[in-house]
Amino acid sequence: MKIYTRTGDTGSTALFGGGRVPKHDLRVDAYGTVDELNSILGLALCEDGDSEIKKFMEPHQNELFALGAILADGKATGAVKPNDLLIQSMEQQIDQFTGELPPLNNFILPGGTKLAATLHLARTVCRRAERAVSRIRAEQPKLGARIMPALVYLNRLSDWLFTVARLANHRAGVDDIPWKPKVDA
Repeated sequence: MKIYTRTGDTGSTALFGGGRVPKHDLRVDAYGTVDELNSILGLALCEDGDSEIKKFMEPHQNELFALGAILADGKATGAVKPNDLLIQSMEQQIDQFTGELPPLNNFILPGGTKLAATLHLARTVCRRAERAVSRIRAEQPKLGARIMPALVYLNRLSDWLFTVARLANHRAGVDDIPWKPKVDA
C-alpha cells in the first residue's frame, strides 16, 4: 500500500466512512490537533523521568487516537459514550498527586525538567484541541451530542497534564518556576 494517494493535492481530505472536506475544515483541524497532542505525549514518554507518570500517560495515547477517529468519522453515526471511568481515574489521580505537591500560591511558568516542560507543552496543545472541538460543537450543532464526551475528556486531560507536569518537577527535586509579573516603577 502506498502512503501517498495524491487525492489531497487540491486541498481536500477524505473522512472515515466517506465524504471529503477541505483540509481547513473544523473537524480536520480538531483531529489534527488531537494527533499533535498524541505525538507530544509520545515525546514525553521518551524523556527521562518518573516511570509512574509515564505509566499513567500511556492510556491517554490510545484514548486520543480513538478520539481522532471519532472526529474524522464522515458519517458521524452513533452516539459516543463518555468514558466515565477514565474521567474518574484522572480526577482521582489529580487529587492524589495534588496531595503530594506543595501548595500552588501563584502562577507558574512552563519548565523545570524536560519531562515537565514537555507535559506543559502537551497541556497547551490539549487546550487548543479543546477549543477546536468546542468550535465544532458551536458551529456544527448536529455533531454536538456526539462530541460532548470529547470536550469533557479534553478539559479534564489538560488539568491532569498540568498536575503531572508539576509532579514530574517535584519528584525530580526541581521547583516550579513562579511567574513574576513586571512591576512598573
